[in-house]
Amino acid sequence: MQNRCMTPRFITLADVADTLSISAAQAYALVRTGELRAMKVGGRGQWRVETSELEDYIQRAYASTEKYLANNEAATEDTH
Repeated sequence: MQNRCMTPRFITLADVADTLSISAAQAYALVRTGELRAMKVGGRGQWRVETSELEDYIQRAYASTEKYLANNEAATEDTH
C-alpha cells in the first residue's frame, strides 16, 4: 500500500509549471532547451520530470541568480 503523504518520484509538466509559477509552455521550453531534464513515457509520449531533477534545476537557478546579481552589483558600483 502506497503512503499518500509521500512525494511522488515523477511529476507532470503541469505540476512543474504550478511549482515554479510559470506557464505550461514555459515548463516545456525548459525541457526542450535541456535546462530541465525530463523523459517521455508511454505510447503517447507524456513528459515526466523526476522531483529530484526539479530540485536540482531550482538550485542551479538560485546559483545562477546569485552570480548574476554579484556581477551586476560590481558593474553598478563601477559606474558610481
